[in-house]
Amino acid sequence: MLLIMNSKLNLYISNLANLDVPEDRKLVLQPLIAYLQKEFNTNHSIRLNFICTHNSRRSHLAQIWAQTMAFHFGIENVSCYSSGTEATAIYPKVIETLQAVGFEILNLQAATNSVYAIKFDANEAPIIGFSKTIDSPFNPQSQFAAIMTCTQADLGCPFVAGASVRISLPFEDPKAFDHSPDVLVHYEARSRQIATELFYVFSHLKNN
Repeated sequence: MLLIMNSKLNLYISNLANLDVPEDRKLVLQPLIAYLQKEFNTNHSIRLNFICTHNSRRSHLAQIWAQTMAFHFGIENVSCYSSGTEATAIYPKVIETLQAVGFEILNLQAATNSVYAIKFDANEAPIIGFSKTIDSPFNPQSQFAAIMTCTQADLGCPFVAGASVRISLPFEDPKAFDHSPDVLVHYEARSRQIATELFYVFSHLKNN
């Protein structure tokens, strides 16, 4: 396994191994594990597009944590993306939450829909984060897994063009707490859940 970018992020990820994934969520995660294992066994390039309605919160957290976990567990040929049925912007609390656990994030283009470079390792290319629609040319156009991270997008977008497989992996939206005094606590909790579940997913891939 290669070294993670810094000790803070490395420690955070290592501590995820001590967190339990509820049995009902393990069932939800199983189709993703099965898909990844099948592609891993055949040495195929693995493309994961995490999709929610606005591509502003959950889909970005899932994209970033999935890419980080693939690197952490030494699973090569994994490229993670995110998109929405609409394009808005990455919500600032998502950036704050990720920075707090050790990601290095640079704002490459400050705008209504800012573009961020998100680094999990000093020597690896950063994840480029900004809000985009499913059909954006930035994302793969075929041979990818469409992973639906919210029930609204799952119901509202029954067909994802070009997807090889569609997987439902819904998370509760931290947006409900945007105006609460402890908003960052709730964003950190959702980020931790996503990180823990994706740690579980990638830790279950086996070299056959």
